[in-house]
Amino acid sequence: MVGSRVFVALDPGVGESLGYWLNIVSRLCGGVAGFKFGLPFLLSFGVDGVRVSRGVCDSMFIVDLKLADVGDVMVSTVSRLVGYVDGVIAHGFTGFEGALGELKDYLDSVGVKLALIVSMSHAGSLDVLDVNIDRLLWVADRVKPWGLVAPATRPHVISYVKSRAPWAKILSPGVGVQGARPGDALRAGADYEIIGRAITRAPNPLEVLQSINLEHEKIMGERGVGRV
Repeated sequence: MVGSRVFVALDPGVGESLGYWLNIVSRLCGGVAGFKFGLPFLLSFGVDGVRVSRGVCDSMFIVDLKLADVGDVMVSTVSRLVGYVDGVIAHGFTGFEGALGELKDYLDSVGVKLALIVSMSHAGSLDVLDVNIDRLLWVADRVKPWGLVAPATRPHVISYVKSRAPWAKILSPGVGVQGARPGDALRAGADYEIIGRAITRAPNPLEVLQSINLEHEKIMGERGVGRV
């Protein structure tokens, strides 16, 4: 769906089959902005799992490695996924020199987008990340990634991040099981909501996705924002 504001998070449990998740990707493909592949997916099915998923859907694929290392290690890691993914998520706290600057240069050279985490959706994010959010946003301003990750569970953080980095797409996790309602993040200024179990574990995932898309379309219309 051209106007969807949903990235569906794919996080399989231990022992689940790739076939189940390929079916999810295939059924939802036309109604999403894209899919987010977390570490559980990569540990379960490897890079081949992402490659096979690409074969059934050409939506935007973001791999959520939560990268947090020196530049050459991060580049070496993501190089194994080039050709199968459109975006990569990394932590912002590793800084620019010798880390995110090198990663961004590499991703630019291969046409892959970067999203940086500046806050997370769980309460523990308040311990370290949120109290340093101004510094993380300073790093983000140097890196100029395509996107920033800020939590749907704390809409005021989204609004602050958007005010400080209006050039970035805001991707917001925490919708559903973690307590935020579909649309909460968009109302606060996010561009996309990352939704996992509320969709993928529903009896009818496509029906739930379609309902969320309708709510999102209404909200974005109220914001005066057209289709993506």
